[in-house]
Amino acid sequence: MAVRGPPDDIFPLVLTSKTQELFQCRADEDLTQDNLHKIIKKEEILNDMKMRAAVSDFYPVKQMVMNYPGEELLLVFDRDFKYGQSFYLVGTEDTKERILHPPEPSEEEGVEEEDLMETFVYKTPEPKPWESLGSDLDIEEESVKDSRCKHRYKISRKRREFGAPVMFTDRNASVARDGYIECTSYPDKSFCVTKMEMDTGIQAVPQLQETSTQTKWKYPRNACTQYVPREFTDEEKENFMNSQSLKDFINSVALRFEIAVQQNEIMDAFFDDWKALREDESTFGGKTDTHLKEYQSFTDLYYSKDKAVSCINWHPTIYGIIAVAISERLSFEDRINLSAKLVMTPSLILIWSFSDPIHPQLLMECPDDICCFEFCPSDPNIIVGGCINGQVVLWDISAYAERLQSTRTGGAKHTPAAVNALPGFEDKNVKKTPIVRYCAVSSIEHGHKAPISDVQWLPDYYEVGLPRIETSGEYSALKVSLKDIFQEGRLHGITDKSRAAKLEKPDGGFDYRMLRVPSAKNLKTQEDISTTFFVGTEDGDLVYSDFKMEKDSDSGKLTSSKPSHCFVIHDGLVTTVKRSPFFKDIVLTVGGWTFAIWKEGVMNGPILQSSASQKKCTVGHWSLSRPGVFFIGKEDGNIDIWDLLEKTHEPSQTQNISTGQITCIKPWIVSSKQHLLAVSDEFGTLHILEIPWTLRHPSSNEKLSVTNYFEREVKHLNYSEKRREFREQEKRDMDAEEQRRLSEIVHEKTAEQMEEEVQQEFREYLKLEKHILSDMGLIKPAEDTPLPGV
Repeated sequence: MAVRGPPDDIFPLVLTSKTQELFQCRADEDLTQDNLHKIIKKEEILNDMKMRAAVSDFYPVKQMVMNYPGEELLLVFDRDFKYGQSFYLVGTEDTKERILHPPEPSEEEGVEEEDLMETFVYKTPEPKPWESLGSDLDIEEESVKDSRCKHRYKISRKRREFGAPVMFTDRNASVARDGYIECTSYPDKSFCVTKMEMDTGIQAVPQLQETSTQTKWKYPRNACTQYVPREFTDEEKENFMNSQSLKDFINSVALRFEIAVQQNEIMDAFFDDWKALREDESTFGGKTDTHLKEYQSFTDLYYSKDKAVSCINWHPTIYGIIAVAISERLSFEDRINLSAKLVMTPSLILIWSFSDPIHPQLLMECPDDICCFEFCPSDPNIIVGGCINGQVVLWDISAYAERLQSTRTGGAKHTPAAVNALPGFEDKNVKKTPIVRYCAVSSIEHGHKAPISDVQWLPDYYEVGLPRIETSGEYSALKVSLKDIFQEGRLHGITDKSRAAKLEKPDGGFDYRMLRVPSAKNLKTQEDISTTFFVGTEDGDLVYSDFKMEKDSDSGKLTSSKPSHCFVIHDGLVTTVKRSPFFKDIVLTVGGWTFAIWKEGVMNGPILQSSASQKKCTVGHWSLSRPGVFFIGKEDGNIDIWDLLEKTHEPSQTQNISTGQITCIKPWIVSSKQHLLAVSDEFGTLHILEIPWTLRHPSSNEKLSVTNYFEREVKHLNYSEKRREFREQEKRDMDAEEQRRLSEIVHEKTAEQMEEEVQQEFREYLKLEKHILSDMGLIKPAEDTPLPGV
């Protein structure tokens, strides 16, 4: 059914509950079925748009309100959603008068309608021959016809495989790559049918139940009883008080009584410990609460629209400051097709503050979409980032450090630099959000050739270099990594292909002044540092290798070593490779529909691998306070919380955070009583969640328990590997025994029998060849040469 749009002078609106309270037009309270109209002054609407700007519900009709000739506008409560929304605003004075004072039907028109109803007689329609009015052309255009030539395939098979026995076996879909392919449904924006009206009927039937009961009645009887206390006589009391047994008892308990009196002075003997443990459990943050609570959310209507969050990071020193990198939500082919448009679109990093969830505090300009960035641990004003085009970018926000510090006390009002206020409503006191331009960037020719997926800062007392490449002068260059693939001791991060990315100014010249890292003159090679790393690939493989250079025996040149191990575990792109903050040899990997936990040094496989989930896993992160807890983000907007001390076959709980795909997870410890979890989605929204007490407070000896669990899993893995090798060796022995037995049977046959068998097979082959040639018409069929076996 086609739905007509509203007239030109009718403007449907969506009013929030806050706006309804401000203008006293609450649905079903101020405006009902009997009273659908509300007169609102034009000045009040203009003041609301001036105060709330784009957040005002009247912002979509600002031009109509400003051009309205009258001083009062009519707001109508659209209870039946005639024009698609719950309210609509009248744009002309004529329509306003027609709605407020509708014309009354005349008496003659009412009489004519009654006569028509009385004289109308229904007649059954008769079939008529079909006449073409041009619709046959439309049907011809919409019909599906074969427009391409059909392909012809020829399938062949080796002759010796005909009639061979076929053995089918069971296989887990998560074992092999491409074991199964999921065709998920998606909303098609091309088809949207809104149900405007629906007629239904319902009838309520009361439930009847008939019951009865009967009690036995006994004859009442009057009864009474009397008792008196049993007391000692005066003589018995005097004898007992003067007895030696009483004196001995008092002397024995006197010391205990003195100790009890002293304990009562130190502690409250009547304090209820169980009641005190239960006091904080009823509210959020108590020991019984296990759900993540949304603390705050950030989104920008201009910069984050139709974009995804690619990376998030907390400010190392300032509370409530978090940086978010946004990127275009496009595939590789779409980026190529829209490259001209993307060049004109600014790529930014937004810095948000808890004090202002609507406007960002800083906008950091980027040459291209940022995939990752990191604050410098020693100087948080220096930020390094990696672009999708392989460039490395450096920013210096020291000039805006006081601005970020002032946000904790309230700060000034901000507004995006690209969003203009209404004409005549500009506020000169409102400050524009400053845009920080990058101070250094690497060249595309000498940089990375692929998107940079991660960058890490090296401590100032470490330096990774190449032979014949030395750092001269006072400062050393920054080392950048394509993947967070190395973390051993206090060394964190390496260079892509052992190559340092030089930084250059935006005007083309090189500049090392921003790094401020003194280079040692007498460098010593550290032999006790592990140079091995894990890296995930786009195909779902996990590679274990060593970035230490090795000398080629033939040429004598230093070359990178080959990967020592390659594991085919995940069935999709590996998105996360994270080492545990509590165990340096435990690594979490997430990719495709599964995740796995590895132990460095155990090359048999993962010590824990999840089964294939219904939704794809997008990101993962360890808990910063509990060794056995980690978070897994899904493509449907859910977060799986895993607690290895509670369950290992399924998540402890699953909580929905967003309607879109989870892109980043970043925990942060504010204090011992407040832990926060930053979660972003593909719609450009950043959610700040508060972690409950049960997920942030470790149990007694939790680290030891998790260590024992990992050790048990390593033993189980080794045992399974030994059993597999034993079974394979057993199978090889059985095959060798069977082959030996067959060879003995063959040797027992005489030479004459073997010659007879060879001649018989050759005769059958000649008969079969003649039969095939006769079927093909190459020779005449021989009646006396039947097909073998017929």
